[in-house]
Amino acid sequence: MGGDPAHGAVWEVLVKEDETWTSEEYGKSHEGRVGTLLEDGSSPKAVYFDSNSGGFGWEVSHWSVYDGGTYPQRPQAHALQGECSCGWRGEPRIVDRTTADDLPFREYGWETAGECQDGWDEHIQAVADTTVPLPAELETLLHDVGEAIERLGQDAPTAALKAARSLELIAARTAHGPAHDARGQDPEKVAAALGLNIDDSRALLARYGGWIY
Repeated sequence: MGGDPAHGAVWEVLVKEDETWTSEEYGKSHEGRVGTLLEDGSSPKAVYFDSNSGGFGWEVSHWSVYDGGTYPQRPQAHALQGECSCGWRGEPRIVDRTTADDLPFREYGWETAGECQDGWDEHIQAVADTTVPLPAELETLLHDVGEAIERLGQDAPTAALKAARSLELIAARTAHGPAHDARGQDPEKVAAALGLNIDDSRALLARYGGWIY
């Protein structure tokens, strides 16, 4: 696929194109990724890679393609930063090339990309700190139930499934009324209390409340 190492690695990059971070609790409402910044502080456009046969190609915006290569022409990343679908942007982290030697950017830039994910992890914790708190006794009980089901699953998988199904039934029964009550409240405040965006919050209320969204 040409003499350019980055072009030869395009399949690996395409797999990484969907490389995002999500938490179990907040899902797509807080989906993180590594963003790329050029020296002037702007974000580069996606890079178009032709296929071997030339009949089609791919637009790739994964951070690792911005290595200053020429086939196809692509700018060189100056810094990487964590980004979140909620609009949060982390601290730009300058790419250190002093020890890169002959390594490709996707290798010597990996540590910087990892620091971006660390920043996003801190962002998720900050989101959690702003959500509506659960009573300590209930939070401990839920934690203990979860661990008990996991232990049960090691020895009796079907019993663990039955227990998990019981939790689903409890959730459906106990959340129905609160979902209808929350539906009449300020959507932005409800979403913030749950740590979700408004669309995901409305979808959650609809699922528990039993209406179509």
